[in-house]
Parts: sequence; C-alpha cells; structure tokens
Amino acid sequence: MAALGPEDLGAILLSLKVAAAATLAGAPIALATALAQARGRFPLRVALDALVTLPLVLPPVATGYVLLLLFGKRGPVGALLEKAGIVFAFNWTGAALAAGVMAFPLMVRPMRLAIEAVDREVDEAALTLGASPLTRFTRVTLPLAAPGVAAGAILGFAKALGEFGATITFVAAIPGETLTLPAAIYGAVQTPGGEARAAALCGVAAVIAVGAVLVSDAVSRLAARAARGAGG
Repeated sequence: MAALGPEDLGAILLSLKVAAAATLAGAPIALATALAQARGRFPLRVALDALVTLPLVLPPVATGYVLLLLFGKRGPVGALLEKAGIVFAFNWTGAALAAGVMAFPLMVRPMRLAIEAVDREVDEAALTLGASPLTRFTRVTLPLAAPGVAAGAILGFAKALGEFGATITFVAAIPGETLTLPAAIYGAVQTPGGEARAAALCGVAAVIAVGAVLVSDAVSRLAARAARGAGG
C-alpha cells in the first residue's frame, strides 16, 4: 500500500463508485429482462436474447466505440442528453454506463435461471386466488428467485469493477474523473519502475474481488433461507 499515491487511491474509490452505480442502475433492468426471457412469449424474444448476449461476444473496445458513437456529445443520444445537462462521454457517469453494459449479461443470466427454476404451478395457484401479475411477481416469483437475483447483482458489481476495454475507449482514463482501478493498473504496468505500484493495485483488486465473492455467498445463503421461509 505504501507504493500507492493519492491518484491510485482516487482510482480505487472511483472504481467502487462506478461499479455501485452500474449495479444499482442495471440490476432492475436486468431483472425485468430476465423475467421477459424466462416467462415472456413474444415474437422478438430471440432478438432480445441476442442483444443481451452481444456485450459478451463483442470485443470490449468495440462496445466502447459503439457507446461513444451513440452517447458522445455528437452522437444521436448524447446530443439530446447534453441539452438536458446529462453528459456521459469522458465523464465518470460514462464509465458507469460502459461498465453497466458490459456487466449486464452477467447479471441477467443468473436471474433468468433463478426465475425459470420457480415452479410455474406456484404462480398459477396464486393466479387462481386472484393475485395480480405484480402481486404474483413481488410475493411469489421474486422471493423464490432471490438467491439468483442477489448472485446476479453481485456478479455484475464484480464485472463492473474490473471493466477496462469499453471504459477506456468510451471515457479514456482521466485522473480524478475517469481513471478507474483497471486503467491505473495498466498505466502502472506501462510505466518504467511501476512494478511495485502495479502489484499493490493488483492486490487491492484481488481483495475486493474476494470480498465480492464472500458477500455474494453470504447474500445468496440469506436469500435462499428467506425464500424457503416464504415457501414454507
């Protein structure tokens, strides 16, 4: 840790901020998407599946470039948002957007599998009792699928924390603004004599990753226990 300077500590804090924002904003959308994939019956379902998977199969740099074209100040979406005072390009919010897009498929999949594992007969029983779709989702499906939902959110957080390619393409690596932990590690590796700094940053990243895994396991256990209580 002695090898880390104020800029590195700022990058660590910014990465946590970016990952948290990406997860909080992306998790509800991921849950809605997972529900549509698991229970939806509509003509464009295959297209939705392909769109969700796209960030996994595209090179991260390509994803970042697409985001720059769309959300840059001259992009069709970015130009409109700028008029409302919302700027993504070369801003920490853009780093959160890029991280959220890259983490999105990893959030959706565990949530989808968890929803698909919920017995449809339970939902149908609630329907016969007159429960509305929203009530069935919040009182039946969501509690039973909670372990997968929690696992997806934390997995997304871990992915967002380590995102590099799309982020650096979309928002660069501006110290104090968009310099995240992965970018700081890359910069340290490229700097002569920066081996100790790179090792310290990698150590911090490893500690955070292990912490995310432990939290994911604990949250999944608690959610599973709560789901069993709701089912019993």
